[in-house]
Amino acid sequence: MKRKDLWLSYTLLFLAACTGGERDFSETSIADLHDQMQRGDITSKEVVDWYIDRIAKIDQSGPGLNAMIEINPDAQAIAASLDREWQSSGPRGPLHGIPVVLKANIDTADQMYTSAGSLALANHVPPQDAFIVKRLRNAGAVILGKANLSEWANFRSTRSSSGWSSVGGQTLNPYDTARSPCGSSSGSGVAVAANLTVVAIGTETDGSVVCPAGINGIVGIKPTVGLVSRSGIIPIAHSQDTAGPMARSVRDAAILLTAMTGADANDPATADAKIHQDYSASLTADGLNGKRIGVIRSWYGAGSNPHVDNIFEASIEALKKQGAEIIDDLEIETEGMYDPEYEVLLYEFKTDLAAYFKSSAAPMDSLADVIAFNDAHAETVMPVFGQEVFLEAEDKGTLADEAYLAALTESRRIAREGIDGAMGEHELDALIAITNGPAWMIDHVNGDSFGIVSSSLAAISGYPSITVPAGFVAGLPIGLSFVGKPWNEKQLIEIAYAFEQATGVRRAPEL
Repeated sequence: MKRKDLWLSYTLLFLAACTGGERDFSETSIADLHDQMQRGDITSKEVVDWYIDRIAKIDQSGPGLNAMIEINPDAQAIAASLDREWQSSGPRGPLHGIPVVLKANIDTADQMYTSAGSLALANHVPPQDAFIVKRLRNAGAVILGKANLSEWANFRSTRSSSGWSSVGGQTLNPYDTARSPCGSSSGSGVAVAANLTVVAIGTETDGSVVCPAGINGIVGIKPTVGLVSRSGIIPIAHSQDTAGPMARSVRDAAILLTAMTGADANDPATADAKIHQDYSASLTADGLNGKRIGVIRSWYGAGSNPHVDNIFEASIEALKKQGAEIIDDLEIETEGMYDPEYEVLLYEFKTDLAAYFKSSAAPMDSLADVIAFNDAHAETVMPVFGQEVFLEAEDKGTLADEAYLAALTESRRIAREGIDGAMGEHELDALIAITNGPAWMIDHVNGDSFGIVSSSLAAISGYPSITVPAGFVAGLPIGLSFVGKPWNEKQLIEIAYAFEQATGVRRAPEL
């Protein structure tokens, strides 16, 4: 759906959604909604109506956050059907009737489009749902709509602006609309933070779940690569890509992650996953007691921002008060990791994108086709930044090239040895680092200006990480990241939950 067509869609849905306006589901959790549904106080359709109403008021007018690309025109009918099912046979599970927003690079075989924010795919309707979407529908979730993102998951240009796409325009940070929402799952992060949905799904290759989660003051989980199926998701690189839940609380993120996981014959990596787990079970306030936590300061440069340093120190003290044993100032060697990582991403993007196009009946066959489309439509596709990353990727060969194989081996070795070495030597349960610094100003001339970044070791190794709100600098959220061993999401979530319960710093933006 073209952006100009959305106004009619939003207007019609807004008129359909008006139900009196007395309810307010801001900051409401999944459990709270289900309690009210169980009592008969509300219905799923009323919840969906409320969020559609709020999107019309907050996202497309008022501050105009531009987080959503489109609303699912079937959402209200689906919710009403799920209400009838609840009445007749009870809920399917904790996601029954709960609105979920998807990043717009996740396939749905319905009346919505899967575009990756690119005009080249603006009218792309895949023949089937992504595996994780099937899982969500089976769990009774209501797919509310699709969120804007950094076009092509922020892998088109070295001068890109997080949250900008040629389909959706620029997504804005709800805490300060002049500042970046971070990418590439920017729309998903903003939608959750601004209470445009209950929960959302983003995707990450290196930082694209945890950065927008941290900068928008919410929880984001980047799972072990292979825990969540990648089939039906527009890729960057299979060695690092994963979808992940985004929510206002650790428990809600855990509930969503539980529903997303499952063995997928079209993604062999999921065969290694320990998938039969309820990640929201066993969450207790004393989950930090006796845990050994390693502190990584060098990932972001301690002292680079004294306000962020203060938040980090306060977070460490909170961990101690909850019974955690702190092993401070660990050094993890990352020299030589980043250049080969970029080489891997370039190679895999070219190959993986072509494979996705073929499997999803896309209107493009190859990266070369997208490059040609962008050149032919440069005025609308590339008004603020180009496609130099695409051109670099197109120059690469196949995944049999020695240069690719060597880069993959080297980048992964450095990342995994760094984490495994530190955790093994000190018998750690998790590592922590600051997720992000304060959001930077949106700049369509120079592009993004990242300050603090700590996502790469977990991303390149394929290991799990979770970010939790840790504080504010001048009203801008700062997150704390927990990194763990592969397939150890359950313990990592328990640790993050205990930190969240001890600190409770999440607060909604003033909109």
